[in-house]
Amino acid sequence: MEHRAASLRPFIGARDFEVSRSFYHDLGFEEVVLSPGFSLFKINNLAFYLQDSYVKDWIDNTMLFLEVDDVGRYWNELLALDLQNKYEGVKLTPIRVEHWGKECFLHDPSGILWHFGQFSQTR
Repeated sequence: MEHRAASLRPFIGARDFEVSRSFYHDLGFEEVVLSPGFSLFKINNLAFYLQDSYVKDWIDNTMLFLEVDDVGRYWNELLALDLQNKYEGVKLTPIRVEHWGKECFLHDPSGILWHFGQFSQTR
């Protein structure tokens, strides 16, 4: 099978759609409203769909990994946004060093877990 894929866009839900929209704007994503309760959030060629839908089991098991060029810089930028004080339920977990590289974590206002990682040069 030959893939000629152009993008991969996961769908994520939101407990409070308006709060999640604001949160992702603060993270620097550009929003494209597709219909009421349904938006595309993108940075460059990376994107995901946010929908006004909340199923606890689904949200509690949703994780996204975003590869970044410098996890240390990204961590400092996350801290500077003060998201934990601005949004209820947001949780930041500091950088961990693993055998494959480094990553830090962010739970969004709905509980979705984001991994922000940087792979080692020897990957």
